[in-house]
Amino acid sequence: MPKTKKDKCKQTNSINQVRYGCALGALHSVTAIPGAMPITHCGPGCVDKQYMSLAFYNGYQGGGYAGGAVTPSSNLQEKDVVFGGAKHLDQLIAASLKIMEADLFVVLNGCIPEIVGDDIGAVVARYQKKGVPIVSAETGGFKGNNFTGHEIVTEAIIEQYVDKFAPDKTTKKKGLINVWAELPFQNTFWRGDLAELKRILEGAGWQVNILFGYGSAGVKEWLTIPNAEFNLVVGPWLGLKTAKLLEKKYNQPYLHLPILPIGAKQVGDFLRSIAAFAKENEVKTEAFIKREEKEYYYYLEYFTDFYAEYWWGLPASYAVASDATYNLALNKFLVNQLGLIPAKQIITDNTPEKYREAIREEYKHLADDVAAEVEFIEDGYLVTQTIKQGEYGHKPPIIFGTTWERDITKELNGHIVEVSYPVSYDVVINKTYIGYRGALTLLEKIFTTAISKSA
Repeated sequence: MPKTKKDKCKQTNSINQVRYGCALGALHSVTAIPGAMPITHCGPGCVDKQYMSLAFYNGYQGGGYAGGAVTPSSNLQEKDVVFGGAKHLDQLIAASLKIMEADLFVVLNGCIPEIVGDDIGAVVARYQKKGVPIVSAETGGFKGNNFTGHEIVTEAIIEQYVDKFAPDKTTKKKGLINVWAELPFQNTFWRGDLAELKRILEGAGWQVNILFGYGSAGVKEWLTIPNAEFNLVVGPWLGLKTAKLLEKKYNQPYLHLPILPIGAKQVGDFLRSIAAFAKENEVKTEAFIKREEKEYYYYLEYFTDFYAEYWWGLPASYAVASDATYNLALNKFLVNQLGLIPAKQIITDNTPEKYREAIREEYKHLADDVAAEVEFIEDGYLVTQTIKQGEYGHKPPIIFGTTWERDITKELNGHIVEVSYPVSYDVVINKTYIGYRGALTLLEKIFTTAISKSA
């Protein structure tokens, strides 16, 4: 029997228990912008698969105004493969403009039209010449996962829409920042997280273009992107490509803070770093931190009775299997706020190679005297085997992962908190695990999970 070829991460060319969508899954980045509508040029079932995996069986987030069964699709057939589907797409766009109401239309294509050579850019260009707010994005599944697709879509909107329709691309508004953080829908808690992120930034004196979700002013907010004083990238890597594009295009500097802040310590460091970078809002930042910490530690003071006195089965060590953003954020919080011991850390989002070394460095100083190794693994079987090899001591560990990790958690007699796609045993509306308020929610989740195991 021939040997199975594996890469340096011991992975084959197939992935078990997938933890992201394909590039076309970035249609959800479009639906996350209030007033935007995706139009998809792909095979039958492609949109449904991306919706069911990313937006349904992942916190049951739902489709909303432009997602789910609403999203227009060409549903390409065999004849479109043979003769091309450009005419089919043209008809779909024309029909969508008549029926669907939106401030911006984004045409995304799938594998079939990219392989057969459909020029969606040329089709869309005809509508752009008529002044229709529409852009095209080449998101064939083989381009990469939905993180890649997200960057493709974001760039397309900036290049083809913002650059064309923004009324003022030169004036910079003092105190206005563009925020590039989590991937909508892929991150199950993105709605609540972005709302909390905007809340703490505004509390510290900033005006915020959050760009996605309820807190965004929608498509018209995107038109003010060139007016921001700077761009803020929150997380280990996603958003850096966009920030560099805007730096080049609109002469906007950017600040990269790799740690999504959870809890008082991280939020304080986060807000002070922004104030120091811009040399603005220092007084407002300190006043806001003081107010928020007073409330945060008020609740935590009462929690400490439980944490100090409850001796039965509370975890002392943990593993995290998630995307890079939540993985690093959770590690910082669990080590510094709770004093837990990191056992196994696994990043599952196929982080581009060029960012991995910088991420590894972050894990070398989780705290002054705590470091951990992080592994980049996408395959579910290998994730399970890696978690199984962890040293967790004599207490049941807590696993921060996905629905896929439930079996290995049972095998380890541990506790599981689902924090990364897919999250199939948690209905999520606007829950957040970040900032001040989200940290308290996370504490409740962790220890409710731990003590209810014996029920």
